[in-house]
Amino acid sequence: MDGAGAGDTVWGMADAASRPITSLYIHVPFCARKCDYCAFYSQVGDGALMDRYVQALALEFERVAGDLRPRTVFFGGGTPSLLTPRHWERVFGVMDRLGLLGAEEWTIECNPATVSLDKARLWRAAGVNRVSMGVQSLEPDLLERLGRIHTREGAFRSYDLLRRAGFDNLNLDLMFAIPGQTRPAWQATLREALAMDSEHLSSYEVIYEEDTPLFAQLAAGQADLDEDLASDMYEDLVSEAARHGFRQYEVANFAKETESPPGEVPGRACRHNINYWRGGSFYGLGPSATSYVRGTRTRNAANTTLYCERLERGLSPEDFRETLAPLARAGETAAFGLRMTAGWPFAVFEEVTGFDLRAQWPEEMRRLVACGWAVWEEDRFRLTAQGLRFADAAAQEFLQIEAEPAAR
Repeated sequence: MDGAGAGDTVWGMADAASRPITSLYIHVPFCARKCDYCAFYSQVGDGALMDRYVQALALEFERVAGDLRPRTVFFGGGTPSLLTPRHWERVFGVMDRLGLLGAEEWTIECNPATVSLDKARLWRAAGVNRVSMGVQSLEPDLLERLGRIHTREGAFRSYDLLRRAGFDNLNLDLMFAIPGQTRPAWQATLREALAMDSEHLSSYEVIYEEDTPLFAQLAAGQADLDEDLASDMYEDLVSEAARHGFRQYEVANFAKETESPPGEVPGRACRHNINYWRGGSFYGLGPSATSYVRGTRTRNAANTTLYCERLERGLSPEDFRETLAPLARAGETAAFGLRMTAGWPFAVFEEVTGFDLRAQWPEEMRRLVACGWAVWEEDRFRLTAQGLRFADAAAQEFLQIEAEPAAR
């Protein structure tokens, strides 16, 4: 999700009713196997259902194409790389016909076990220019604990394959505080992953989401929470990433600089995600995908068969819609934007939301400053290193539950 990351002049984030939406997310719900920690909507891939999904996705593309001029595209999941070359050719053909190719940044998430050189070259030829590879760990026992299907050797092999296919913008995704993971094991994974010399690094602490096998293990006493260890691992992440030339620009995201003019985020930062954190509009396609367009949030049915049925019948795949009141919308934008190390420049926040952060949330901002989680500077409000560690808790200060019914 390069540049200053501030306002419509850079990323097209301001929600002007007359302008097409510039950010597009596509959810591919299929996996070879459901990981034990995953709470995203996904299911084991079935050939016939995958064919049907691609056909339905083409129909959803047609529903929104008139309001889209994608500058960023992101295929997430699930495991997008599980789709076959035939599926990708169909998707790319539809996007070409509808004028949706040519994004400045086009990302596909992949599992190291489901990448081939032919598939990677197909992506690159279509215009995909960024791949995010879910490595998670380089320890065989921890990969097994997480339910991952790839091996440590497979991660290295797939990384080299993507380079051979011509990709010069790769993200490695890691996890820490995995049950059974020691600090030395985490440090070893960090060293090996950073030595691969990717352009971007994302790393998230394991979250025990309800209705996942990992949560059940925690409830059964088969996994332990150690907040002190998790904090130490996070500090290792931040320091080692910096030592290898990465700059932290969000709680869990680090990127390399490029020769582009310096701004508030490094050159290889993920533009697509910055649009989320800066409150920009986006369309989300596919089962369970959320869209946020000009203040209205919608969500598609989290059921692939139902999603396909609705589109095949000419119906909307949505099962939820709400329009946020302006202040609630601004509060959400404040909360998400503070995940970025640059925080919120006051002028940018007002440009994006129409509200003055200092006027609407002065007491909340003072509380965060008083506890050492934030700094109130002349031109901006941002979280400290400690505040970033607890960004989700800090965000609660700005969230206001206020929604208005939206006409269908």
